[in-house]
Amino acid sequence: MKTGIYSFFAALCFSLIFKPFIFAAERKYETEALNLLTELVPYRTVAGNGQVIPMANVIVKRFEDAGFPDEDIHLIPMYEDTAGLVVRLKGSDSSEKPVVFMGHMDIVDAKPSEWELDPFVVSEVNGKLIGRGVADNKDAISLFVTTMIRLKKEGVVPKRDLVLVLSGDEETGAKTTKELYTTYRHLTDAEFAFNSDAGGGNYDENGKAVSFGIEVAEKASMNLKLTATNSGGHSSAPRDDNAIYELADALVKLGKYKFPVRYNEMTLDYFRENAKQSSGEMAAAMRAFANNPTDERAANGIEQFPEIKGFIRTTCVATMLSGGNAPSALARKAEATVNCRIYPGVSVEDVKSQIRDVIGNPAIEISDLNIPEYTPGASDMIPAAYDVIKKAVQAQHPHVEPLPYMAAYTTDAKVTRSLGIPTYGVYGVYYGVGDGNSHGLNENITKQYFYDALDYWYIVMSEL
Repeated sequence: MKTGIYSFFAALCFSLIFKPFIFAAERKYETEALNLLTELVPYRTVAGNGQVIPMANVIVKRFEDAGFPDEDIHLIPMYEDTAGLVVRLKGSDSSEKPVVFMGHMDIVDAKPSEWELDPFVVSEVNGKLIGRGVADNKDAISLFVTTMIRLKKEGVVPKRDLVLVLSGDEETGAKTTKELYTTYRHLTDAEFAFNSDAGGGNYDENGKAVSFGIEVAEKASMNLKLTATNSGGHSSAPRDDNAIYELADALVKLGKYKFPVRYNEMTLDYFRENAKQSSGEMAAAMRAFANNPTDERAANGIEQFPEIKGFIRTTCVATMLSGGNAPSALARKAEATVNCRIYPGVSVEDVKSQIRDVIGNPAIEISDLNIPEYTPGASDMIPAAYDVIKKAVQAQHPHVEPLPYMAAYTTDAKVTRSLGIPTYGVYGVYYGVGDGNSHGLNENITKQYFYDALDYWYIVMSEL
C-alpha cells in the first residue's frame, strides 16, 4: 500500500516539477530544428549551382558554436562545386565501431513559376511545411544536427561514436558518397548506418500511425536512350519510315510491357503486415499477393497502385522525349530517355535484352546514359540496429511493428551497402495524407510530424 502511495506522489512531483522543464527543453529544440530548416531551404543546392558548400558552412557553424572540436568536423570540397561533410560525436568506448547517420545536402531543382509558393522559402499552410527539400532531405539534416547538438549540450555520451555523413550529389550521381566511403573511409567506417533518405512511417486518413518500414534493399537506377533515325525530307512528302512514329511505336510497346514478377520473403512479410494495419483496395491487393505471389491476378492487383507496383518487378518508363528540327521537315532523329529501376539480382544486360525483344525493331538504337555501378543485395538486419529503431518507434506508437522492406527507388545506400556497411533506411518523419511529393510540386511535410521525428531521433541516438 505504501509503495502505491509513494509511486503516486513520485509521479505527481515529476508532473508538477520536472515535466514542465522537459517540455520546455523539447520546445526549445523544436524551434531550433525548424529555424535550421528555414535557413537551409533557401540554398538552391542543385548540381552545378555552387550552393552546397555555402549551405554546409551554415551547418559547420552550428556545430562549432555548440562546442564540437575542429578535429571532429570535416568539410571536404569535392568535384568542383560540391562537398561532403562528416561530423563526429565521440563515444565512451573506442573499441566499439561507430554508427553513421546518412543524409544528402543537394536537391532536385524547382521552378518558382510552377509552384504555388516560393519553393526556396519554408512556408507554413494548414500545419504543413512547404518548400523544396523539406522532405528530401533537408528536414532530416536539421533533425540530425539539432539532436547531436542537444546531446552535446546535455552531456550525453554515447557508448560508440555517432557520425553524421552528408553527401553533396545524391540526386545526380553520388560521386561524393563514393569518395566519402572510400578515400575518407577512416572518417566514415561504421558497424552499420541509418539512412534518413529512405524508410519511415505512415499515418492513415484518421491520423493513426499504421506502419513503419526499415529499408534494407533498393533498386538500381539505369538511364537508357532510345534513338530512331532516317534520311528525313519535306513534310509535304511523308515517308513510311518516320523516325518519330517508329520511336513512338517502340515506346508504346515498352509502356505496355510488364517485367517478370519477383519477390522474396521480406516483400511478402511487408505486404502481409501492412495489409493488417491498412484498409481499402491497396490492403486487399497486398494481402492477395502475399497469400499467393504466383497468382497473375494478384500481381495485376499490385500493378494498380504506383506506390507499391515497383516492389514486385523491374520497371522502365519513358521520362524525356525529343525529335525533329522544323515544323515543315520530317524528323531525321527522334530520341527518348528511359529510366529503369532494376530489381536486386537482375543484371543490366538482362533488362536491356528484354527491352530489345519487346520493341522488336533492330533499327531502334539503345544506348547507355547512366548504367548503375552498384547493384547490392539486401542488408542483413543486425539486432542492435533493429532493437533501437523498434524502441524509438514504439515509444511513440506502441502498436506499430517496424518491418524490413525493399525500396523501388535508389539512395546513397547503394554505395554503403556495396562497400560493406549494412544500411537501414529509417527516416523519422511520418507521412500523412498529402505529405511528401519529393521531386514534385509543393513538396511538404506536416509540421507536427517533423517535431515528432525530433523525439524519435533523440531516442535513437541516446540509446546508442
